[in-house]
Amino acid sequence: MPDFAVIIPAAGKSTRFSDPHFKKPFALLDNRPVWLHSAEKFINRSDVKQVLIVISPEDEEFFREKFGANVAFMGFDVVRGGAERADSVQRALEKVHADLNWIAVHDAVRPCLADAWIDRVFDAATQSGAAILATPVTATLKRSDPSGKQVQETIPRADLWEAQTPQVFRKDLLLKAYAARGSFQPTDEAQLIEKLGHPVAIVQGSPMNLKITTKEDLKMATQVLKALPKPALPNLDHPFADDHLWR
Repeated sequence: MPDFAVIIPAAGKSTRFSDPHFKKPFALLDNRPVWLHSAEKFINRSDVKQVLIVISPEDEEFFREKFGANVAFMGFDVVRGGAERADSVQRALEKVHADLNWIAVHDAVRPCLADAWIDRVFDAATQSGAAILATPVTATLKRSDPSGKQVQETIPRADLWEAQTPQVFRKDLLLKAYAARGSFQPTDEAQLIEKLGHPVAIVQGSPMNLKITTKEDLKMATQVLKALPKPALPNLDHPFADDHLWR
């Protein structure tokens, strides 16, 4: 069975969340922080051997004080992130255990994740080397003029997909993609794999796997969680339950 490391970026600026007290990964959702909902989806999986949470250096003191007990109990590794998402993921890649050959990257702010979706995208990646969850675009898409005030054209939605996470890759492939990126700042990891010319498999996800960007999204996520299976209790026999590191 392939063994996976899971990288969970939580180092963004949260500028669109507009909360004076919390960045969106740290906001409460059903009385627990958003990032913890996302991370715990992986902690009890037998094929996941390492979970890395990437936070901004400016949040480190707050994170240690607020969530240190969660990190210690669940065995997460905490990594200091960089200026942009890709920089943060690249730093986490450097901390992945040498014996793990598969990497999943999952947004800290996608807390509504089902085990079946993880199973499918993990399986597709191990067959193809790279796979993402995505949903087909169903809305009518309009491109505006530069002012953003008038419609310039309608974009055909055939063959368009909205990318989600987890995105899962063979480690050597992802390392090669990051080594080749230079100053390019991708919007997701799959974009780097595409630039290498390697195919990325699409696994149909669900609209319930929503990404929290605004407080309205947080309200929707509260309702979506009620429709998802309840997470299992932490497994105290997990192979890295007592092996957390602050990096």
